[in-house]
Amino acid sequence: MSKLRESYRFMRRWLIRTTRRPRVGHVQLGDLDRLTPISRDWGFDRGRPIDRLYIERFIGANAGDIRGDVLEVSNDDYTVCFGGAKVTRSDILHYDKGNPRATVVADLAVPNPSLNGRFDCIICTQTLQFIYDCRSAVTQLHRWLKPHGVVLVTVPCISPISREDMRQTGDYWRFTVAAVRRMFAEEFGDDAIDVEALGNVLAATAFLHGIASEEFDEADLLEVDPQFQMLITVRAVRQEGS
Repeated sequence: MSKLRESYRFMRRWLIRTTRRPRVGHVQLGDLDRLTPISRDWGFDRGRPIDRLYIERFIGANAGDIRGDVLEVSNDDYTVCFGGAKVTRSDILHYDKGNPRATVVADLAVPNPSLNGRFDCIICTQTLQFIYDCRSAVTQLHRWLKPHGVVLVTVPCISPISREDMRQTGDYWRFTVAAVRRMFAEEFGDDAIDVEALGNVLAATAFLHGIASEEFDEADLLEVDPQFQMLITVRAVRQEGS
């Protein structure tokens, strides 16, 4: 009987927390009643940013694709972590020579025939929002892959502006599933892409404030509400002959 009573209490608390709405004028904002975010560093100064939770789970779920000749934007963190011995060559892409670790210096939005058909896998996380001609960037991602090669992409839907990138090159876009699916389908084909949205109103609110993922029950952050798309993931495969 005690277990049944405890289960009932848990369900009652859960229903109150997830369904009850405060009356107009009775919303208690608490620590969020402020005009500045809790952290301007995305939550890195508090733990792991919420978008990184989503990105790491996505890359980890597709770790089998990270093999052979792999290109990753800005660094090789995910290549090393999830590729391991499956990777025969690891390259790092940067748009200029400012990154001393870069082995490929190129603009992702500009055709570069020397890179066409070169990679088995490309990891491109949180990058397309900084490229004005992002459709051209998707074209290059398709061209740079070998046949049957895979690109793993993430883009933001709800996110603070990156002040550093805005100053240096620009922070141009936030996306929706509809836009991303159409953009990648035009290059890879409908049957060769898998596009998903992650996030909910709690995750989006917390991310905007820079609250870290460790400060929440992970199950709450992983609940998906399509109305509050916070981050989009894309797995796209280059088809033979395309």
